[in-house]
Parts: sequence; structure tokens; C-alpha cells
Amino acid sequence: MKPVTNFKEWKFRDTPNYAALPIDENPEYNVPMAVKDAVFSKVPTEPLAGKLHLVCASDDALTEILDLDPAVAETEEFINFVAGSYLPEGGLTVSHRYGGYQFGHWADQLGDGRAHILGEYVNSKGESWQPQLKGSGETPYSRFGDGRAVLRSSIREMVASEACYYLGMPTTRAAALVVSDDHKVWRDKTYSGRARQERAAIVMRLARAWYRIGSLEILVKRKEPHTLKTLVDFIIKHHFPEIEKSEGDKYVKWYSEVAHRNLDMVATWQGVGFTHGVLNTDNVSLLGLTIDYGPYGFIDHYYHHYVPNTSDDIGRYAFNRQPEILVWNLNKLAEAMEPILSEQQKQEIKDIQATLEDYVKTKVLKTYLLKLGLKEIKDGDEKFVEDLLEMMQLKMADFTATFRQLAEVRPQELTDKSVLETKWSLKKLSEAPNWDKWAQQYSIRLNKENLSEDERIAQMIKVNPVYVPRNWILEEAIKDAENNDFEKVRHLMKIFKNPYEVDEEAEKRGYSAQPPSWSYGLKLSCSS
Repeated sequence: MKPVTNFKEWKFRDTPNYAALPIDENPEYNVPMAVKDAVFSKVPTEPLAGKLHLVCASDDALTEILDLDPAVAETEEFINFVAGSYLPEGGLTVSHRYGGYQFGHWADQLGDGRAHILGEYVNSKGESWQPQLKGSGETPYSRFGDGRAVLRSSIREMVASEACYYLGMPTTRAAALVVSDDHKVWRDKTYSGRARQERAAIVMRLARAWYRIGSLEILVKRKEPHTLKTLVDFIIKHHFPEIEKSEGDKYVKWYSEVAHRNLDMVATWQGVGFTHGVLNTDNVSLLGLTIDYGPYGFIDHYYHHYVPNTSDDIGRYAFNRQPEILVWNLNKLAEAMEPILSEQQKQEIKDIQATLEDYVKTKVLKTYLLKLGLKEIKDGDEKFVEDLLEMMQLKMADFTATFRQLAEVRPQELTDKSVLETKWSLKKLSEAPNWDKWAQQYSIRLNKENLSEDERIAQMIKVNPVYVPRNWILEEAIKDAENNDFEKVRHLMKIFKNPYEVDEEAEKRGYSAQPPSWSYGLKLSCSS
């Protein structure tokens, strides 16, 4: 199938599958309320007003997921689509109802307070995708919000969604981002009491579905077991057909699949230094996807307890705690399923839960070993990796650059000061008291792998990126975009399509060099 060049010809599925689920149709859709006995609320979008600009688009998401020619993104119809003022045939705009545990405490009804699922599109590959607008107006779940998103947070979400996909993380995607010159909203970016006006923007996100652990939790807390069973059965049927068709207990199998997908996902986070920032149960996907890019961060100089979110005072969601927090959240998923489980099913799920901590610990260790060119776990490997990370923390070595530079240096050169002079992060690391000893152990450990030097380098380059969306890089792009200069944002979209390859322009801009001093300690708030 050729990509669609006329957006007016592009259509949704006649009736989205989610239309079979309970949908609340209260006409007071933009009034905060406690919704009952529903999975969604039928809510129209509230379009961006004023002069609109396309900030950027993902060519690959447009062509591979939506069957659209990238040139379509520049058309008025498509920009209006992303801005919420044009809905193609077959669309059904809904906002999703869910609750969640936030920072370990039940927060009751949350839901899509500024997001609208537009419909379902079945592409030329037979895949069903749900485009969703974020920042598209008030819903019954807006609480104290205004239903809008600002440009800075929308750029961060847009860039990260695509970058993380190409970094190898299971993730929701992003198709396009538009901003208005005239539609302004008030935001207190630092929670200092000094709110200022910022331009409103909308990002179009893409996923097969948007269900979270909190999607089930709200139904349990509100004592809606029938809707709970309906939703779980629906998710299994439409998004886990292999389980639906298999023999055996589908609920137990489904829990196991969701749990292991999420733990596999968090291992990829640890492998690229990604910290989500807000790992509440409402931000954990039932499809095992990275979802909701808010105050996230990629580690610069390594610190195991790195926290990018200014609201996380106790470091609950710190980098090193992410695997255990995912296990905690998956325990909450098991609790949410209890009303539809037999006693035997509950016990079988408890047996699975008992294995999750060891599973993710091993998965993360394997991830680090692959980054070091090592394929199999051997005795002493856990301490070997821990020793490296401790030295990195001691000498403030850069997470991304250290592993990439290890791929670029031969083991026998790791103690050669003249070679390390050109490797800024390894140079820092080599000043650690135990560096020479570790380098010798590394050389010995590599010899046990039976890999040629070329094979080792090739393997390591595949899993150690040159570029990640560091906060300082995003801040520079956002600053320009505030003045309608979108060149840096679009360049980031380009280089993050190939984050494992050196880009000449990115090198000129210092994206793989030592981060500027002003960027150290840079944190983000949830104000967006």
C-alpha cells in the first residue's frame, strides 16, 4: 500500500473495538466528576485556538503506523487533526477513566484529564492503533487542571517517545506536535508561586491501547467487579490473543505476561540510564510500554540514586529503585485482579509474584553484561558490574559516554593514559583507585567469551548509544522553539532515529561531549 498523500482520504475503523466497553455519556463532559460504571467517558476535543505551527513530526510513525506520506504533516487538514479541530470519519473521542497509587498512596480517580483517544486505525499491516491527543481540553478527569499542555513538556514527550523507541525501549509513540501562537495558559513551572503564561500545545501519541494498572484499580476501589471482569476479558481478547486462544488459565497467564513485559521494559531503562520520574500505578501500562513522559531524565554523570523529578523528595522513583518499584506496582496489579480470581488462581499468581524480584535482577544484570560485550552470566559478574558502577559514581563518570567509550577502546588500552586522553569519560574513570585492577579483570572476563575483538565491538556498539535525550539538550531545543525556531527540535528527531551512530552535526553541537556545567543537577517538575 502506498502512503496516503491526501489526508481527507484517511479514515478510522468504522467502529473502534473500545466502543464495546462501558462509556459514560454525561453531557457535562468538561465538569470534574466521579464517573461510575464506565471505562471511558465520551468527550469531544477542545481545539487549540489561534495561529498554529507544526513543531515537528515523526516520519516513521506517520508512514509505518498511520500509512501517511510524511508531507501530509505540513497540510492544514493534518495540523487541524492534531490541534483537535478535525476528526476523520469513524472517529470516537473518549477519555479513559483510571485511578492509581501515587508515591505509594491511593489517589482515587485520576483519568485522562487532558487527553482524548480519537479512534482506532487499522494500518496496512493489519495492526490496530489508537491515536491520542494530549493537551486537547478538559474532561471529567481534569480535576484542578485546565486540560492543556504547554510547549516545553510537549516537546519533551514528543522527542522522548520516538528516541526511546529507537533506543530499544518498549514505548508509546508520537506522531506530531503542534503549538499555538495565541492560545496561552498559566503555569507555575517551579511551584514557586510565580506563574507565567505559556503557549498551549498538543502532541499526538500512538499506542495499541492506553490501559494501565490504575484502569483496573479504580474499578476495584469503586466496587465495580462486573466492569472489572469485562475490561480484563476485553484486554486479553484484543491485545493478548495468543493467551485468549491458548489452553490453561487465561488470567494467570495474562498476569505473568504483563508482569514479565514490564520487567523486561524496566531492564531496558536501566541499560540506557533512563529514569521515568513518576512510576505511579497509573503510569504503568498493561501492555508493557513506557508511558507518560513527564519529569523523566537520562543520567549524565552516574549516580545510582538519580532523581529527575523535583516532587520526589524521598527518591521513591530514583534510578536504582525502578526495578523494585515495578515489582511493587505489579503486586498492586495482582491485588486489583483478586475480585475476579478463584482461590487457586490467587495462589498461582502469588507463586509468580515470588519469582519477579529475582527475574528482574537477573534481567538487569544481563543488560549490563551485554553493554560490556559479555553474553553469559558467570560467577562474580554481579560484583564485577557493581564495582564498575561504584567507580563511575565515585569519579562522576558519564553513564552513556562511559559505556560507549568502552566499546571504542581495546581492553589492553584501558590503562594507557595517551589513549584515554581522547575519551573524556573514561579518562575520569581511570583516576579511580581500583581502575587498573578492574580493567585487568575485564580483559580476563572478555577472554572467557570466545569473541573476536571485532565481534565484541560490534555487539557493544549496538547496545551503547552515542546520544540520548539529555535534559540540557532538550532545554536548548525548547528555548529556541519558544521563539518559533524549531530547527533544533527537528534535528533531535533526526539524530534519535539513529542514536547508535555518530552524527556530524550533533558532534558539532556537543551532544556526545561532556555536558555543560550548568546542566548538572537539572531537574524537572510535574508542571506541564
